[in-house]
Formats: sequence, structure tokens, C-alpha cells
Amino acid sequence: MAVVPLTLTISLCLVFSFVVFFLREQARGRLSSAERDSLLPLAEESPRLAHAPTPYDSAGHDCGCQDGSREPCPGCLRR
Repeated sequence: MAVVPLTLTISLCLVFSFVVFFLREQARGRLSSAERDSLLPLAEESPRLAHAPTPYDSAGHDCGCQDGSREPCPGCLRR
């Protein structure tokens, strides 16, 4: 008859874990949706951010740091 306490213990653990996961999901609120969560595995690890163009981005910018002959200029360090 040791099966009944074992079954009750496992059942209570499952109920407790369900309540914990349910409350955690409810605490997340409206930060995500099922559609967004389903696409999370396809998201990039580190998203690429576009930088704002600076005056040093022009084609006439020849500071020497592009080919490695000099130290980077302040405009190139800001990128």
C-alpha cells in the first residue's frame, strides 16, 4: 500500500509546479504573445543595430585608419 502516498506526493509536486509556472506566466503580463514566443527560436543572438551616419562616413573621408596605416581617428572610434 506504499503506492498511494507515492502517487499523492507526485501529484502534489505536479500541481505545485503547475501553479508556479502559471503564476510566473501571468506575471509576465502582456509583454509577449503566443505568436511572438513561437518565433523566438528564429531570433538573432545579438541584433545588428544601424549606426547614425557621421561626417566621417562620407566617401571623401581618408583618415588612414581605414587601411590600418594610422591609429583610428575620433570619428571612427565613435562608430
